[in-house]
Amino acid sequence: MLKELKHFAVQTRRKFHTFPEVGFTEFITTFEIYQMLQNLSFHLYIGKEIMDSDERFGVPKVEEIEASKARAIAYGVPEAFAEKLDGGHTGVIAVLDTGRKGPHIAMRYDIDGLPIIESDEAGHVPADKGFQSQHPKEMHACGHDGHISIGLAVAKYLDKHKDELTGKFTMIFQPAEEGLRGANSIVQKGWLDNVDYFMSGHLGIHALQAGSVAATAEQILASTKFDVTFKGKSAHAGVEPNEGRNALNAAATALLQLQAIPRHRDGTTRINVGHLSGGSGRNVIADKAVMMAETRGETTALNQYMYQEAERIIQASAAMYNVKASISFMGQGLGSVCDAEWVAIVKDACKNNPDVTKVFDMLPLQASEDASYMMDHVQKSGGIATYMIFPSPLPVGHHHPQFDIDEAAIRTAVSVYIDVINYLQHR
Repeated sequence: MLKELKHFAVQTRRKFHTFPEVGFTEFITTFEIYQMLQNLSFHLYIGKEIMDSDERFGVPKVEEIEASKARAIAYGVPEAFAEKLDGGHTGVIAVLDTGRKGPHIAMRYDIDGLPIIESDEAGHVPADKGFQSQHPKEMHACGHDGHISIGLAVAKYLDKHKDELTGKFTMIFQPAEEGLRGANSIVQKGWLDNVDYFMSGHLGIHALQAGSVAATAEQILASTKFDVTFKGKSAHAGVEPNEGRNALNAAATALLQLQAIPRHRDGTTRINVGHLSGGSGRNVIADKAVMMAETRGETTALNQYMYQEAERIIQASAAMYNVKASISFMGQGLGSVCDAEWVAIVKDACKNNPDVTKVFDMLPLQASEDASYMMDHVQKSGGIATYMIFPSPLPVGHHHPQFDIDEAAIRTAVSVYIDVINYLQHR
């Protein structure tokens, strides 16, 4: 059966790759996951059942959500199903309770894509093999299509072996991981309460031969995502420039000065401005500018240091040009540390796994993950949590129009999750 599941996971990944959807607009993705799970022995939950609406971060504009809903209905998603996801309440949680005493194991698989135009150049495997994105300006450029398929394969395994298993299994197909926007709302709804073991992970990250796995990750960076709107006063750039207050100048000054924040002695820190726009014409003093930015830190405290410095510089830059700056919070992740016990668990569980060529104790993520909210909640409640990494040769880095993974890494991940689940049954 394991061979069939690994083949299923690869084919399923290709299917989901064709219709990527950005966070909180995953109507088609949610429907397809639900369809694949509904004939299995899980209780399925969608919509407002799975998340606290008010605890979501960075929810898109109503028009964007509605456009994705309409696209999903045109795709074939029943209108009644789409309405259950109204307002961007996407994602699926599947629960299998065996009714027999045993551990509560929770797993998180993220499902969203990115606002990236996928490459159609020769040599890009999804383009060559005909499973590239069919959604303009959206792409699975980070491997979440693979994560979905891994989760569905594991679900099929659990269903097949439900009479032999003990305890409870909660499988979280989470929306809006990109931008660190979706996990907190699921935690606040109570789905991670009383969990003994929590697992999540990521394909790629390290360009190593497929077949290896890191039992734990380090440098899961805390992060804050935020937008800044600078508001000034427009004026004729030739006739009366003195009457204007240039919002674009303030934003540009802030962009440059943010890069000057001193890095901290206590650990890794990051800052990035990924978008800057403003103004309306060459002869008009710009009265508005918008910036999209983020900070990161190896710990939550280090990220807070970066964010506080960023906030100070933004307000100082605005004051320099006599404009107003308003900062909108868009998403956040915590700094997380995996429980060391997972090293022995994964190594023991996979010692006879032919798909696993090497188990690393730890590899650095050096990125942010809102699974950190789930990890933190489980750990504070007495459970243990890990974030695994499944390396793959990478033709380019993550979040690139030509991103792709070696599908052997998907097969490795499926077998690792299954081996670990079986090991935890008897621990």
